[in-house]
Amino acid sequence: MSQYNEVMFFRRERPKTLTVPDRIATLRTAGFTVSEPSGNVVRATRGDCAADLNLSSGTLIAEGRAGILVGNDIGVLVDGGYQKFFRTPKGIKKPATAQELEDLHNFEEDLREALGLTSLYNESLGTVSTYYQYDRVQDRDRGVPRRVWE
Repeated sequence: MSQYNEVMFFRRERPKTLTVPDRIATLRTAGFTVSEPSGNVVRATRGDCAADLNLSSGTLIAEGRAGILVGNDIGVLVDGGYQKFFRTPKGIKKPATAQELEDLHNFEEDLREALGLTSLYNESLGTVSTYYQYDRVQDRDRGVPRRVWE
């Protein structure tokens, strides 16, 4: 009877809290290139895809959305309704190719998995744009437009 009592009590392992160096090592083993920290930000890259990660909270959190490297800047995905393109903070626009969209989607999924983040269903279906600009109406976001008949 005593041997059964010993088997009945199981110890559950305590979850290990990963530190920032542990997460960076996980990213590197997952095939990402991680830059040296500059301030509170590190850049994770793989191929032409990149994302800036913030270190300030003690964990790695995405600073913005992932995108494609255009020079030293990260161009985020913009859906113009008629076409998808990448736009950098400096305003440079680059049309998105199907291969770049596929690479970006795989990059974001692998990055989320390596960081231990939740993968949302709608984001797993395809690439999510940062901005949506479906119409090309000039000044549509600047209040009520001047009406032709006035």
